[in-house]
Amino acid sequence: MASSHSDTASSSPDGYRELVRAHLAPMLARAAQSTRLPLVACADSVLARDLRAAVDLPLFVNSQMDGYAVRSADVAEASPDVPVRLRVVGAVHAGQEPGSRVDDDEACKIMTGAPLPEGADCVVPVEDTSPDPDESSVVLVRAPRARGEFVRSPGDDVRAGDVVIPAGAQLRARHLAAAASLGESALDVRPRPRVGVVATGSELVAPGRPLGPGQIWESNSLTLTAALKACGCDVTATLTSSDDRDEFSAALDSAVSGADLVVTVGAVSMGDAEVVRQVLDGRDGSRFAPIAMQPGGPQGISTWRDTPVVCLPGNPVSALVSFVVLLRPVILEAVGRSPVQPVRARLSRDVTSPAGKVQFLRAALGPDFGAGIPVVEPVSGPGSHLVASMARADVLVEIPADVTSLAAGTEVDAVAL
Repeated sequence: MASSHSDTASSSPDGYRELVRAHLAPMLARAAQSTRLPLVACADSVLARDLRAAVDLPLFVNSQMDGYAVRSADVAEASPDVPVRLRVVGAVHAGQEPGSRVDDDEACKIMTGAPLPEGADCVVPVEDTSPDPDESSVVLVRAPRARGEFVRSPGDDVRAGDVVIPAGAQLRARHLAAAASLGESALDVRPRPRVGVVATGSELVAPGRPLGPGQIWESNSLTLTAALKACGCDVTATLTSSDDRDEFSAALDSAVSGADLVVTVGAVSMGDAEVVRQVLDGRDGSRFAPIAMQPGGPQGISTWRDTPVVCLPGNPVSALVSFVVLLRPVILEAVGRSPVQPVRARLSRDVTSPAGKVQFLRAALGPDFGAGIPVVEPVSGPGSHLVASMARADVLVEIPADVTSLAAGTEVDAVAL
């Protein structure tokens, strides 16, 4: 890929996204393989291959309740008014051997999860029993129980060989619980892309510090770090740099260390202080040119020390919209997650859009009011500096380049931010 990419196809958001995908092909190839991680490190990762049960679950016949293990035939006639008297021959707790055999007219006290004693075929919950006031070794059973009642048998949950977690599942707490219950200590998962983030701008100051003349608080590095982590990436560095070329080059040197990808934010347009474009344009695989979208027109891709670099514009709204539209789909593909699917919604009011550019309108998705399709309310204007207003938005509405206005009530696609 050379810096001469300026064809019409690559200037559209869809076409440019394909350039980004091609630029990140080595990262995608590595991510398509698997790595084995301990369970504690697998949360939110994507399972690389089916997890099949090596054993039946439960592993053995055990009690579902605290109570008494008995023979169902012995308690068939039990009732609150005419309880059945059974001799207690022992007690068994979870983690112990099954204990004493239960014969006719006998019971064994049992705790939840404890193995069922030989001879017993059901469990009477403790609330359906009472001690015999005249004999401490006798229990009174006041309710009948059928064979198998309150008993867990091997295979009730899963059989050996069954698929418990399918490949492609994003591992949540419930998946890790199932894997641990099967005795698995590690899982084969898709590797997480390692990403370094560099935000640029001599005007930037860390939040919480006092501002000088012309300065602003920096938000892009935090925004992109959070967005990348939400997509399943490991963010290896979060850096800021002034518009000095040497400082930015040093930041790139730090960011590429151990990274599969570096994302820069800011300084990609045609001004005099566009340090990202000035340092990276002309390198192997670079492309710096505007694309026909609003917000987020200026975009760039390049390499640094054989590591791909994706360069997003610096206005906070442009940066996040560019990430969601252009980079997030490729990242989700790399980690093995499904793409974010749009939902159909109805515009709450009339909107306009610039001719020749795909507009991504920030909006808030509302209820459907029983109409079967939700209402979407545009948030603020098209300006790429309206970052505080964007906090009220939770979706992007895509308006095609050949559409300049849409009326209230028009159905549109809304993609979650």
